[in-house]
Amino acid sequence: MAAQVVLLLTLVLLPSGALWPVPPWMSVVWWALVVIGVVVVVVAGLNLGRALTPTPVPNGRAELQTGGLYRWVRHPIYTGVLSIVVGLMLSARSWAGLAVGLTTVVFFHVKARWEEARLVETFDGYRDYAAATPRFVPLWPAGLVRGTPPRGPSKGGP
Repeated sequence: MAAQVVLLLTLVLLPSGALWPVPPWMSVVWWALVVIGVVVVVVAGLNLGRALTPTPVPNGRAELQTGGLYRWVRHPIYTGVLSIVVGLMLSARSWAGLAVGLTTVVFFHVKARWEEARLVETFDGYRDYAAATPRFVPLWPAGLVRGTPPRGPSKGGP
């Protein structure tokens, strides 16, 4: 968790650059991504309720969530954070912002795969849910982001 906090704070605190020109309307786009990301994080957190944890390890109160935002993506909290990251990365307009933003995207991809290995072990239906639901981007073409979670033992699963 410390790594993601450092990455996000770095992205927020980076000074703005001017490496590429942008039309005025573009600032509306990147701030919209930030606002939408915050809303998605809050709604997804509310969907989890008491099962929400600060770590990617399911707690004893967790149940497999497949409704609400979880109907559209497996990791809506990460989707919201990534929307914020893309908005901040674009607004930074610097190589440092681009590097930190892309590093953060890779970090969340790796974190999600690690978490999914735990979810396969915890929830009988997770493998089927993962096969039918994109990881981060709703309606993403099959096979590009969906993937299947890492193989591991699953209770009563195939």
